[in-house]
Amino acid sequence: MALSLILVATGVDAQIKAPQPSPSAKVMQTVGLTDVTLEYSRPAMRGRDIFGGLVPFDKVWRTGANANSTISFSDDVQFNGVNVPAGTYAVYTIPGKKEWEVMLYSATDNWGTPEKWNDAMVVASAKVEPVKLKNKVESWTMGINELEMDGAHLQMMWDDTMVAVPFSVPTAAKTQASIEQVMSGPSANDYYSAATFYLDTKQDLKKAHDWISMAVEMRPEAFWMYRKKSLIEAEMGKKSDAIASAKKSLELAQKAGNADYVKLNMDSLKEWGAKM
Repeated sequence: MALSLILVATGVDAQIKAPQPSPSAKVMQTVGLTDVTLEYSRPAMRGRDIFGGLVPFDKVWRTGANANSTISFSDDVQFNGVNVPAGTYAVYTIPGKKEWEVMLYSATDNWGTPEKWNDAMVVASAKVEPVKLKNKVESWTMGINELEMDGAHLQMMWDDTMVAVPFSVPTAAKTQASIEQVMSGPSANDYYSAATFYLDTKQDLKKAHDWISMAVEMRPEAFWMYRKKSLIEAEMGKKSDAIASAKKSLELAQKAGNADYVKLNMDSLKEWGAKM
């Protein structure tokens, strides 16, 4: 009897795995310094007339199958000259015989097209002319192609039709910012990380102190950096300096409302015999 119950329970929990008619796909591509990701499903022709048949002309199309086809940008980009903030967007299209409209839609939780279309959610759109392909593409295909340092094309292909929308990425601005950061020298976080490593690994504490002193000079509001400074000074035997740094960390942590660092500093000050 028990064995029968186990077999029945196992049968209830089991799920049949079978291939989907429109399998999912994911494309990840770096364009310049920007990560672009496509996620979509791939319906097949299967002998059907596609555009003007299965997919009507001049009506909003889900641009694939199943859940929304989406495109994600790790940085702000320019799509048809319109600034699109970093994020994920549903891709909708209006296929036409002579022109397609490709739209980025801010709501991505629709299964197909929204019940009620909201123009305010269209963050950018582009009208492009479809290209006739010599060879037919059996399965709906989306890609990030025509890669250049500062941009690429969002390409979509099915049957004998291809459409492509160029977009640009902020490669020059990101590179310039990186150059300026590196050339200006280490940041406060760099000094803090180096000092922390030297303290944790019991290396040259004088260097660690020099680095943490640079860090708090650059970030005078950083209570966690003053906390690290106090620990380095305590390890160096500089108790009066450690108490002064801990009191500064305590003051800043109280101002920031960080109860954890308030307690840490209070405990250390008590341990070091500080007058409160």
